Amino acid sequence: MTALTPEAAPATDTTAADATSGARLGRKADIAVRVLQVLLALFFAIPSAAPKLVGHWSAAESFDRIGWGDWFMYTVGGLELAGAIALVIPILSGAAATALIGLMAGAFVFTLTFFDGQYAATPVIFAVLLAVVAWTRRGQNARLFALLLRRA
Repeated sequence: MTALTPEAAPATDTTAADATSGARLGRKADIAVRVLQVLLALFFAIPSAAPKLVGHWSAAESFDRIGWGDWFMYTVGGLELAGAIALVIPILSGAAATALIGLMAGAFVFTLTFFDGQYAATPVIFAVLLAVVAWTRRGQNARLFALLLRRA
């Protein structure tokens, strides 16, 4: 029996596996994060973005209270919908989660400023869940940037 030296060790490509999951996750953990991504995408697309994009009275009333007009409501709804779609596209999932954390930070500030902190915990909770996705899919960001640099 011979010992394997670094020269004799079989070559393995771990960068592809690391880029796919962001870190070495077990199968169950990877599935759990994928389920979380889908659930977050459904939340951001349906109960969050849809009322803003169709101008539902509840969303319009909230954004009128902010005082920035309908353009801001449609912009936030569009960003939420784009983030929801990107969350389920593997190469975009890490970047989408990171961008949605920024959106949740803004929602938190606006909640404190214009709504006296009512439901201020909601964007914080979603930011934490998005942080789990962003962290576990961080390898996707490297893959995305490498792809973009190659095209530039």
